[in-house]
Amino acid sequence: MLSTDDKKRLLQEMLFARRFEEACYQGAQERKIGGFVHLYPGQEACAHGVFKAARPGRDYAITGYRDHIHAILCGADPKEVMAELFGKETGSSKGRGGSMHIFDVEHRFMGGYSLVGGPFPLATGIAKGIQLKGDDDISICFLGDASNNQGTFHESLNMASIWKLPVLYICENNLYGIGTRIDRSTSELDQYKRAAVYNIPSAQADGQDVETVYEAAKIAVDHVRSGKGPYFLELMTYRYRGHSMSDSNAYRDDKEEAEWAKRDPIKILRDRLIEAGDYSMNEYKALDKKLIAEIDDDIVKFAEESPEPDVADLEKYVLADNDPYVRGSMN
Repeated sequence: MLSTDDKKRLLQEMLFARRFEEACYQGAQERKIGGFVHLYPGQEACAHGVFKAARPGRDYAITGYRDHIHAILCGADPKEVMAELFGKETGSSKGRGGSMHIFDVEHRFMGGYSLVGGPFPLATGIAKGIQLKGDDDISICFLGDASNNQGTFHESLNMASIWKLPVLYICENNLYGIGTRIDRSTSELDQYKRAAVYNIPSAQADGQDVETVYEAAKIAVDHVRSGKGPYFLELMTYRYRGHSMSDSNAYRDDKEEAEWAKRDPIKILRDRLIEAGDYSMNEYKALDKKLIAEIDDDIVKFAEESPEPDVADLEKYVLADNDPYVRGSMN
């Protein structure tokens, strides 16, 4: 069970995530951030609840292209994440990856990936490596509901089950694959049921309530870490913006959006703390103001003032220069 201090910390972290993503939105609107940008507002309880139950920075984590917050929760410097979005040399991937390819091997965030379904086999392979080393770490794979229709989903879960790999698959089910609603593309709407055919224990939980996510994730993490094999956890959530910055969001019903707006994960936790007498609206407003200032005056400013990559380094990082085969072929 989460303590009051835990809840206050989670509220601060989720509010930071929301304001960070809004700053990313603003940067893209102002054309300071180029390329595709996929934002996380509305889904904060998912990553925060799962990582609270796991060991971020020690357990391995991987996700798709909606990756900024997952990286930060693993320990990536928010300044470096923002600088990466700005395409700067100080970015987490030296400005070469952009929004969809945040990476921080030091904190075991093994990347955001633009290829739908791509993280499934990678997370499974990481889990196999953990198993071979005999560690008690786990591999955590975050992906959306639409990726479950990709072939790698089935191949990965099958192998993970056979080998009893220490991998936790997290389905952040926000009901849409870009602009296609799940009931138009998927025969089984309850995604957690799809893991049953691979003899993988699974569960579904409310992805808008961080306490509920934590409790469900704790069961899942403990199962995987104990050596019992993989686990599949589906979190029912909703993104408050379009699929990406280029998405007009015209395909969603206004009533549907209004209903999900009532279940804002940040407001749910904030109001629960206030009702319990452990927090006040004035404290919340002060925190919000502080975080906005921190992001604008420190994080965004760092990204804006960081140097652009040197044109002379255009071919740098394209090939692994420590590979003798590559070196030999280039001579």
